[in-house]
Amino acid sequence: MRASALRTQIESALDPRYGQPFTFHERRVAETVSCGISEVDAITGGLPRGGLTEIFGPASSGRTSLLISLLAKMTAREEVCALIDAQDAFDPHSAEAAGVNLKRLLWLRCPGMEPALKVMDLLIHGGGFGLVALDVGDIPPPLVRRVPLAYWFRFQRAVEHTPTILLLVEQESYAKSAASLVLRLTNKAARWATTSMERQITQSRLLDGSEINAEILRSRILMPPESPSIASFRTQTLWSPESDRPSIHQEQSQETHHELRVYSYPELSRSGRSA
Repeated sequence: MRASALRTQIESALDPRYGQPFTFHERRVAETVSCGISEVDAITGGLPRGGLTEIFGPASSGRTSLLISLLAKMTAREEVCALIDAQDAFDPHSAEAAGVNLKRLLWLRCPGMEPALKVMDLLIHGGGFGLVALDVGDIPPPLVRRVPLAYWFRFQRAVEHTPTILLLVEQESYAKSAASLVLRLTNKAARWATTSMERQITQSRLLDGSEINAEILRSRILMPPESPSIASFRTQTLWSPESDRPSIHQEQSQETHHELRVYSYPELSRSGRSA
């Protein structure tokens, strides 16, 4: 009886913060969303909702291609997405050509790490987004490493039990154990297309795309034991002969009217709006 009374006393003290700490709970199967690249979906099972996903790699490793593919997939499902652009690197023309519905995308341009984190905090707690992505891929790693690990755990807990995918796009892994899925991308090889002027200018070559390797470094998604952890996929330029999209010259010559909502951080702060 003494042990039972002690257990009851401990549970009552911890319950407000941790919720029945001595009760066994079945592991919740996370709902996942396809990123739009079948090879990546095959090894990850998709990106988990209610969790933090890291996609990292050096420049030209396919980070942006994977981000845009995910944006295209989710906006096609009529979900609202938010992209926090810490270095003003996002190109809406290329994104739209790749299939992103800009009417379903909120693009926030934040000059640096500190305002980007503040805006992400506002968006997560505001709710209503299927995807909140933070792109810090062009910020020097030493600056991002200054962010305490506790910040990433706090963001992860904020999206837990929600339908939101929290995505970090970066040069190296920063969230560590706070992430539900960590995906490392590397550029395996570049593909070059032959141009019509190559006979006259022997060094003339046109980039056609890249071969990208994707490797899972950490995953809390339940997958079959025999599932592979590495996959390869191909990226393709807009002007590639194999592409069914308009060429970049055609895309630039067309007059387009975007209904993309764009906020800079100072404007967001003055207006007090989070979305």
